[in-house]
Order: sequence, then structure tokens, then C-alpha cells
Amino acid sequence: MYRKIMIPVDLAHKDKIGKALDTGADLALHYKIPVCYVAVTSNAPGPMGHNPREFAQALAAFGEAEAARRGIETTTRAILSHDPAVDLEKKLLGAIGETGSDLVVMASHIPNVADHIWPSNGGRVASHADVSVLIVR
Repeated sequence: MYRKIMIPVDLAHKDKIGKALDTGADLALHYKIPVCYVAVTSNAPGPMGHNPREFAQALAAFGEAEAARRGIETTTRAILSHDPAVDLEKKLLGAIGETGSDLVVMASHIPNVADHIWPSNGGRVASHADVSVLIVR
């Protein structure tokens, strides 16, 4: 049914996306398909690396650990953005095609009053993607 699952991850908050990671891994096992973990970063030093290369290495290590822990095939893709807060949805939408994914499983945020003014990242990806998007709360 599906060929590849893309799971966007925020490495600095991976403890908050466990349900999405579990769901994606369960679907990967069920359909016997690979998962591509995608993360967006900037050139600025951050908690997951001093530069994009270190960030990509941290993402690769995360993907390898998930593969070993869950018994699934994984790849990773670190995407560079000048301003991830502004470009996140656009970069994730581009990554769908770049990775050949036909299903996106992503974590939702906790809804709040600001949702009436600004739509969520997941909502924007789901609204504009040409593939199925599963938002996990």
C-alpha cells in the first residue's frame, strides 16, 4: 500500500514525539517499508550540533538507534534552512518528494488559543501535501 514513511523530527524535543515515532514504526513494520526521519536546521549552532554537519550526524545516530530499537529500515535527511521557523512547512513539503515518501506521520502540538490565528505546522503540511499525512496527537 505505502512505499516509504517520512517522519519529521525535532531532535531537541524527541521526548515529546514518542507517540508519532511509535505510530510510524508500527506502520513501517506492518507494511514492511522504510522510514525516513527528516529534520530541518539552520547554520546557527544549536543544542543538536554546532553546524549542519554535526546536526546531520546527530540525526543519523537517532535514525540508527530507532532502526536497532524497533527493527525497521531507516534513513535520515537533514535539511538546511536560513530560518527554520519560517521555512519549516515548505522544507517538509519539499522533503516528501525528495525522499520518495508517500505517507507522512508527524506529531501534533498541544492545541491552544493561537491556533485560531496561526495554523499548525502539521495542519499546513496536511493541507498542501500530495500524499497522506497522519497527524498524531
